[in-house]
Amino acid sequence: MALKDEKLAKSLTAESVELIPYLSYLLQDLWELGSSPKKMIRMIKEYIDAPEKLNVLDLACGKGAVSVNVAKVVGCSVKGIDILPDFIAYARGKAKEHNVKDLCEFAVGDIRSEITEEKDYDLVIFGAVGDVLGTPEATIEVLKKTITPEGYILIDDAYGKESKKTECYTKAQWMDVLKNFGVRLIEEKVVDPDELETLNREQQRYIVDRANELKIKHPEKAHLFDSYIKSQQEECDQLENEITGVTLLLKVDN
Repeated sequence: MALKDEKLAKSLTAESVELIPYLSYLLQDLWELGSSPKKMIRMIKEYIDAPEKLNVLDLACGKGAVSVNVAKVVGCSVKGIDILPDFIAYARGKAKEHNVKDLCEFAVGDIRSEITEEKDYDLVIFGAVGDVLGTPEATIEVLKKTITPEGYILIDDAYGKESKKTECYTKAQWMDVLKNFGVRLIEEKVVDPDELETLNREQQRYIVDRANELKIKHPEKAHLFDSYIKSQQEECDQLENEITGVTLLLKVDN
């Protein structure tokens, strides 16, 4: 349980597992937690034949922004899995609100164990932050096992910049991984720097406001909420200066 909690905290840029009970409150103003539904929907509709017939798996789906929007716009069925019950409850509410509850299934679960049971999807979507599934090699390997031999992978990640010291793989390293695992790059969409900066500032403002509210309610834990604000800002700085966010549409190369 401790390791699972540590992975969860890290995936949401929380430095301490003590923050886990407060994450839903801190992120309550944000539906999209990283991945861009519009970007992914465009890729799906442009490159995949008969997308309305797809059976989609959305791993670490968060509050269901991608799942719900893909189901609504594309018209396909989507199953989303996330470890936070509050996020799954929110996703179910959004599916009902957008009239796609019959197309969306949401389940609470640790994707690192659930992924071994999920098979034969046409498309798997994965947009979690950090090394939730391990290295890029490990991530591609396990994602491939969830899809059919003709299936697709949509993944949000980042390229490390050659001039910066970062743990993120460079684009060249990513291309080597894809080649070694028999996966073909269909399209990459790099995050626009100006859009990223605007989004980061907006989301950080919401998080700071909620953190300050929690500091009033729980003054003895103020250091936890301050640390979250700091870690969120550090992530924003890294995204803007050290790495390049990218969405990759991949296909198994048979």
